[in-house]
Amino acid sequence: MVVEAAPSLRSRKAPAAMVQIKSPEQIARMREAGLVVAAIHAATREAAVPGASTKDLDEVARKVIAEHGAKSNFLGYGGFPATICTSVNEVVVHGIPSDEVVLKDGDVISVDAGAIIDGWHGDAAYTAFVGSGHAPELIELSRVTEESMWAGIAAMKQGHRLVDVSRAIETYIRRQPKPGGGRYGIIEDYGGHGIGTEMHMDPHLLNYVEKRRGKGPKLVPGFCLAIEPMVSLGTPKTEVLSDDWTVVTTDGTWSSHWEHSVALTEQGPLVLTSPDGGRAKLAELGIVAAPDPLA
Repeated sequence: MVVEAAPSLRSRKAPAAMVQIKSPEQIARMREAGLVVAAIHAATREAAVPGASTKDLDEVARKVIAEHGAKSNFLGYGGFPATICTSVNEVVVHGIPSDEVVLKDGDVISVDAGAIIDGWHGDAAYTAFVGSGHAPELIELSRVTEESMWAGIAAMKQGHRLVDVSRAIETYIRRQPKPGGGRYGIIEDYGGHGIGTEMHMDPHLLNYVEKRRGKGPKLVPGFCLAIEPMVSLGTPKTEVLSDDWTVVTTDGTWSSHWEHSVALTEQGPLVLTSPDGGRAKLAELGIVAAPDPLA
């Protein structure tokens, strides 16, 4: 689940973040929560077919959470009424599961899910294609968004600063040609965040560089982030619908949302919400993932 960037923080240097640094034992607990989130992703992907409602997907997620003895960190958060966010087509984030939203062939859905194990949180999101026949620009949009997330994860290195993660995400997106011309819209009002004993913690992570916010804190072992780019085919601007949750693009263009929770360790990054800890994808980028503490 994403954090909104307050306008005041976009117009001046951000205040010093109070970052929670985790021990290896605490990161292991977060890995447990992350694997529950990975299981939610696998189950909801399978269930996201034409004819299924987004409420059906929420029921699937509830069952997975219960089967793992976990708790939902979405349900009741600020009054949110479900265990996952289901954002279809022009909905960027925070879509509320409903019996009335029935998936159809050609839809694009982003599912954002989280879980708590022993007080430690996991949070991750993916974009999926419902049915078939999707336009190449939609497939490319999801690819660009996912790859920009991995570029941000790859920038989680000791000695780097928070802004280096933002820069890696933005740079990747800006270097990708958009089918039909123009530029992708990097959503401005929402971003990633710290995660640990709470789902949303300092620091706030922009998906682009805002020089007036400074470089941000230095990345050290024990630093954990939820890295989550949101990208549209058009505008970076969004608005919130009357339910006070659902966020849509102001021009109606479709969007993609990808997210992983990541811990920086002495041995490198560990992708807490990826089944393999990020090992395979990071290897493609020339980076060795940290050993899985639960392996």
